[in-house]
Amino acid sequence: MRRVKAEWEKQRAVLMAFPHEETDWAEDLEAALTPFIRIAQAIAYAQPVYIVCRDRQSISERFCSTRNLSFIEIPTNDTWVRDYGYISIEENGETKLLDFTFDGWGGKFDASLDNLVNRTLHKKGYLGTIALESIDFVLEGGSIESDGAGTILTTSQCLCNDNRNGGLSKAEVASRLETYLGAERILWLDHGYLAGDDTDSHIDMLARFVDKESIAYVQCSDKEDEHYDALQKMEEELKHFRTPGGNPYRLIPLPMCEAKQNQKGDRLPATYANFLITDKALIYPTYNAAADKESGEIFKKIFPDKEIIPVNCEKLIEEGGSLHCSTMQIAQ
Repeated sequence: MRRVKAEWEKQRAVLMAFPHEETDWAEDLEAALTPFIRIAQAIAYAQPVYIVCRDRQSISERFCSTRNLSFIEIPTNDTWVRDYGYISIEENGETKLLDFTFDGWGGKFDASLDNLVNRTLHKKGYLGTIALESIDFVLEGGSIESDGAGTILTTSQCLCNDNRNGGLSKAEVASRLETYLGAERILWLDHGYLAGDDTDSHIDMLARFVDKESIAYVQCSDKEDEHYDALQKMEEELKHFRTPGGNPYRLIPLPMCEAKQNQKGDRLPATYANFLITDKALIYPTYNAAADKESGEIFKKIFPDKEIIPVNCEKLIEEGGSLHCSTMQIAQ
């Protein structure tokens, strides 16, 4: 029997990959490194962080303390390790790591180096004796949410896209998720997107399990916002979902961030749903926006026993991702 471990379960470490001179961050590398360092520090005060980087010495020197930090030199194309990092499952009572194929979000970007990171890191011995299974199937970590009890929440726009696995049907994808992840139920969202998101509607930009019976999601109440129709339809879909026990989920709306644009005037995917749950903290992205504080107050109510830590992620959304996208938890 298999199951995907929930993010709130005990973690061995959190994996990150830092930007370098050959990534899309190169033109403003110093500014780009700042949020990555702050995220790593927020995690490392309580648990280990494995930092994949190009130059161990130059990155480690940027930290005032390297406690709980491991700097590992492995070549990468990009920093969004959520989508090519390990997916942690439990099989027959033991933790196992799955290494799915990563194709740069449907061939949009080169991912030849990123696709090797899991195997390279495993060979270096950082994961001890935890078993690794590589799977010839395209699946990104940001495209699925698990309640830890057999339910997977995802979007059809991503998993059934023609640019992933040839465009499989829901039934065909569900069959693979049952085999590879031990999924017992798939909750499909057919609506919802964020402008500027290259992932074809990853679920971790839109809606997240925060416990087995609760889902936090992005709510858009502004009829003039370009996201209004799609996110209203997504909200209706969420209202119709049921827990394994047949009850409606407790739905927790997160505010829609005010529009943020790049220098060209294109809207960026600023979302408060892209938070990270660690053993001791809830780390959430902020965007120098009016809703930053409101989001923090909501997270305090959802996670009363965790430290709530904001990290400014304005720089991250310039490249299409945010805080959760730049991390991947490795289960204990």
